[in-house]
Amino acid sequence: MPLKRKIKKEGRMTNNDVLRRIRYTLNYKDQKMISVFNQGSLDLSLEQLSGQLKKDTDPGYLNCSDASLASFLNGLIIEKRGAKGGAQPSIEKKITNNMVFVKLKIAFNLTSEGILEILDSAGLQISSHELSSFFRKNTHKNYRECKDQVLRNFLKGLQIKHRTNTDPEEEKITPERSEPKFVWKPLPSHKNT
Repeated sequence: MPLKRKIKKEGRMTNNDVLRRIRYTLNYKDQKMISVFNQGSLDLSLEQLSGQLKKDTDPGYLNCSDASLASFLNGLIIEKRGAKGGAQPSIEKKITNNMVFVKLKIAFNLTSEGILEILDSAGLQISSHELSSFFRKNTHKNYRECKDQVLRNFLKGLQIKHRTNTDPEEEKITPERSEPKFVWKPLPSHKNT
């Protein structure tokens, strides 16, 4: 009887996961995150941000709503690409993986080839036709829902591209400037003659 292989199943991708991964990828500090939210027309306190960045098992966890993530992603587009003239885009009340993918594509100014390379660096190969189906309107006959696995691998690929250290657990805090070691050198002796 053949052995069944256990496949590690990752949990559902939440808005909080997306927010944490983008923050890590871009190495944004708290004030920068709040600034990006503000650019996306959402005033967020430091306490609210802290709660949204916690894991759901941590005390003080605060759910990142669809509107909150949409505001952050809209702000990220403005942060990375500049504000467009005219009215600000409306904040979506409901956001899907496809919408997250589209907003990240715009924010990072990515082409389809660039996205395929990013996915490939994370170990996921898909065709250009499959990729284009994620960016179609949901009423289009070739529209396809972006599953958590695709979005997770895309975010992982962005980390690989934008961070030198891709594992947050391995990141070590190092001093910004190391002090030079002091070496004692005695003064030369002077003999009076």
